[in-house]
Amino acid sequence: MPAKKGKKGPTKGSGGKGKSALEGKKGTLPKEQRHWYPKKQRSGAGKQQPGPPVSSPDVPGASGRDGGGSELLVGRNPVLEALRAGAPASRLFLANSLEPDPRITEAARLAGDAGVEIQEVTRTQLDNHCESSGQPGAAHQGIALKVPPYRYQHPDDLLDTAQESDTPPLIVALDSVTDPHNLGAVARSAAAFGAHGLLIPERRSAGVTMASWKTSAGALARLPVAQATNLTRTLEGYKQAGLFVAGLDAGADTRLDELGLATGPLVVVIGSEGKGLSRLVRETCDIVVGIPISGAESLNASVAAGIALYETARRRTSGQ
Repeated sequence: MPAKKGKKGPTKGSGGKGKSALEGKKGTLPKEQRHWYPKKQRSGAGKQQPGPPVSSPDVPGASGRDGGGSELLVGRNPVLEALRAGAPASRLFLANSLEPDPRITEAARLAGDAGVEIQEVTRTQLDNHCESSGQPGAAHQGIALKVPPYRYQHPDDLLDTAQESDTPPLIVALDSVTDPHNLGAVARSAAAFGAHGLLIPERRSAGVTMASWKTSAGALARLPVAQATNLTRTLEGYKQAGLFVAGLDAGADTRLDELGLATGPLVVVIGSEGKGLSRLVRETCDIVVGIPISGAESLNASVAAGIALYETARRRTSGQ
């Protein structure tokens, strides 16, 4: 069969029927309003090369699941807080149909200043990135940050940071809290009420994941987290360093508002919602206190932590 000959002569036009397909999508920022665009133009390159990773142990990252050990941090507030804290990152993804938002503008500026590559993608592409990182259906709000695995502090470094502070040391320890959302919520309360960091066990405990990072609303970008190989042994070491250890447990005989140790160097230990404090940790505590409640069997671990930290902050402020 002879090959077909190519079409000759002028091609018939669409008569303007495809005009709408050539128009920009509503809400797309013009290039002169994209704060990262001039940086690209001045550099003469289509993409910025990522800068060296931040090596400071005080700057947290995030746990990863993709082939390179990285993961996506999604959502406008979490991404912005991470960039503000100088968290190491290799790439910022921005959807190309975003309504103007000062958080997006600031995130892009901070990423550009830090040498983080900025890549514009479609929302479908961003959805696919989230799915490949183990977060299908994530509410990314049109922005995501690729970050390396989270770097935990050593418990001794966390203690040094607390003791070098201008305020009495305050560390929050989690005993068998396995819900990452609870960890994130506790971190948010800890940061709000002046704690110097979180202490968690390496095993049988929630770690810093995207779920906990997002629940913390950016607090985990500022609050260091240390992992203890043996929580009981680490608490004993903190006691020898001069800190008091107060456990929070629903079955305690002493009320939280009777905690006279709140104004001194303190570790507040939060137990799991179901079982409370483990036996060894409870025996290690200098005192175990409870929150008087009525109408419910127990409080969520993060809620109980927020109440305990508020009471601690109140006592420290009033000097009682």
